[in-house]
Amino acid sequence: MSFSILNNIPAMQAQDQLGLTNASLQSTLLQLSTGSRINTGADDPAGLSIANGLHANALALQQSAQNANTGVGLLQIADGALSQVTNLLNSAVTLATEASNGTETSQQLTALNAQFTQLMAEVDRIGTGTTYNGNAVFSASTTSIFLSDGNSSSTIAVTVGTLSSATLGLNTNDLTTQANAQAALTSIVAAINTVDTNRGTIGATVNRLQDAQNVINVQVQNVTSAEDSIRAANIPEEVAKMSQYQILEQTGISALAQANSMQQIVLKLLQ
Repeated sequence: MSFSILNNIPAMQAQDQLGLTNASLQSTLLQLSTGSRINTGADDPAGLSIANGLHANALALQQSAQNANTGVGLLQIADGALSQVTNLLNSAVTLATEASNGTETSQQLTALNAQFTQLMAEVDRIGTGTTYNGNAVFSASTTSIFLSDGNSSSTIAVTVGTLSSATLGLNTNDLTTQANAQAALTSIVAAINTVDTNRGTIGATVNRLQDAQNVINVQVQNVTSAEDSIRAANIPEEVAKMSQYQILEQTGISALAQANSMQQIVLKLLQ
């Protein structure tokens, strides 16, 4: 057996191995402290790319669910407004039916017509004054609800439309004569049917948006679970590794100390 004082190879080997053990221990401690298996790109480049892509998908889906919820809110406000319009039109039916009776005097017809005019003015006010997030609900433009999973997208059109006595075909009606009142009654009944049809369309769209929101919520859970399976650290396994590396670190320090002391044997030869 030969001894060298130029290089302490055993000490160099022990030091290198101790460095590797310490690096592994630090990586394990980082995973335990963050709960994540991937903390840097070097940990798992492919896994990091996949996990980040899944996270982006989850974010897009979560916002899409919120978009759908916003659309539901808009439609619910529109439906509530149309419900009030129906009440107004029902009152107008009563007025027109009364005015259609041949026993009404001209003064009574004038009074009934004044009430009818106020009802139509309130319909117009609802049409122009109903807003959602600062925007008119009843407008000519179509609102599109944007849904996306980050890779593909689709839109759901919301078909609210305009609302006024004119669009309901009532702006030229009056109750000033029996004949006019009878004609108005026919128009009012048709307007009620139109409003009911619009509310049915709105209700169907609300159901579709809520169904889409439910599907999206399930997708968010699945995508998040997939991301977690890639990114999350295996805590029991990492705890076991931590114990292993701690023991190896202690033995490595002892081995390094032993290797450093081996050169002291050379001094014995010089005595």
